[in-house]
Amino acid sequence: MTTLATTGVISGLENAVAAATRLSSVNGQIGELIIAGFPLEELAGRATFEEMLYLLWHDRLPTAAELVPFTQELAALRPLPTPTLDLLRAAAKAQVPTMDALRMGAGTLNLDLPQGDPYRQAQAIVARMPTIVAAYWRLRHGQAPLAPRPDLNHSANYLYMLNGSVPHAARVRGLDTYLIAVGDHGLNASTFTARTIISTQSDLVSAIVGAIGALKGPLHGGAPGPALDMVFEIGAAAKAESYLRAKIEAGERLMGFGHRVYKVRDPRAEVLSRAAERMYAADGDMALYELAKEVEATAVTLLAEYKPGRNLQTNVEFYTALLLHGLELPTDLFTPTFAIGRTGGWLAHCFEQQENGRLIRPQSTYIGETQRKWVPLEQRA
Repeated sequence: MTTLATTGVISGLENAVAAATRLSSVNGQIGELIIAGFPLEELAGRATFEEMLYLLWHDRLPTAAELVPFTQELAALRPLPTPTLDLLRAAAKAQVPTMDALRMGAGTLNLDLPQGDPYRQAQAIVARMPTIVAAYWRLRHGQAPLAPRPDLNHSANYLYMLNGSVPHAARVRGLDTYLIAVGDHGLNASTFTARTIISTQSDLVSAIVGAIGALKGPLHGGAPGPALDMVFEIGAAAKAESYLRAKIEAGERLMGFGHRVYKVRDPRAEVLSRAAERMYAADGDMALYELAKEVEATAVTLLAEYKPGRNLQTNVEFYTALLLHGLELPTDLFTPTFAIGRTGGWLAHCFEQQENGRLIRPQSTYIGETQRKWVPLEQRA
């Protein structure tokens, strides 16, 4: 086979700049994440999910007079169309993975909405994502879906729809913090997918379905669960060093450490660590939190010893696992819950791309044969 030159090809588009955005800035060298002008630390412990969503969509925080109707509009759109529930029942009967059910259900979210109002469709997509996940989870486990409650905010309502109990305020604050921390993060694979789809002048639902499909892939959505599994396997702080040394010397990866972008501690890990501490102190098992902190400190020390110069620090997966476990979410719901938080960011990027009006159409370099001749079927060896 002829191999042609690939000069100029940017493998995986790494470091290629494909969009200008006001939505988020990721600086991996200094561990900084800016969300619509705010350092993540400014928003994560203070804003509600609804405030962060308004900020992404309108480029400013809402006033009290704006936040109330915005929140009420979202709450009113939470119930699912009947065909969506029918689809989820069929998916539950087949026991498909939750991310697949979310992708299927998301494609039906605008069935009962006017086609000429994209902003209302965007509101419905955000409002209904938690309803899909919670309804499917209950159906898959032989329980009837719970109707959403308009008197609860986005985070509290999601937790309520999963288990039927109004959550402790500390848990609501913890989930709000998580959803904000993952709300937007530069031009990652799922966000780029959403922007590419909407750049063709397709619709918002199609863009979100595509983004969910990209997030489902393990190289993007990740697997926070194993980071916590490691903590449970260690069991006691005194065992951490021997356990972690054995894993590193066996060439195994320590889940929850190291990041493709961040060369220092992931800022999302920082805010989620603080959120988990507050949540566990108010309504959880502080012994587990303290053990996780000991495991983190030991892992960072050993990684510096065994892999000098790599600067492998804690990433978002480590404290995502701890926080979502504290919310009593099973690991199968970790990635769908990430999608619930990221949907508002995906839609904000869609709005931005629509304003740009430019089709995303990169080029490719051909590396195949160029002088092949047709051979009749009967003459092929």
